[in-house]
Amino acid sequence: MAKNLITTVWKENMKFESDNPSGHNLFIDAGEENGGKSEGYRPKALMLSALAGCSGLDIVPLLKKMRVDIDDFKIEATGELTEEHPKFYHKVQVDYHFTGTDLNEKKIKKVVDLSVEKYCGVMEMFRQFAEITINIHYHNN
Repeated sequence: MAKNLITTVWKENMKFESDNPSGHNLFIDAGEENGGKSEGYRPKALMLSALAGCSGLDIVPLLKKMRVDIDDFKIEATGELTEEHPKFYHKVQVDYHFTGTDLNEKKIKKVVDLSVEKYCGVMEMFRQFAEITINIHYHNN
């Protein structure tokens, strides 16, 4: 069974440093409105980055394998928090934007569907607590 261990260390005030199995560290901090100095990532927003990154890491090699050429690709993830504490994302929208000349929309949709429905473990984790909406946007040059 695969496991990940990360260690998060309090640095000062509301700032923490967290390691990662990749060997890269990141800082987590609260905004000034919550006693921090905005010197790091916000934890809940970092979850959306993990979701987008996980799906993106599925999509890029699948596009290559299916010989789909694109010029640019970005993912926007928007999370809506509950009103009551503990506040968590109960609705998440993921917008996939593909830019290129003569985009193969059928293959791109298949690749996104594979990530969303089969490969992205972070997406599956989010499904446990949030309603997820997926949109694909094609921007032809």
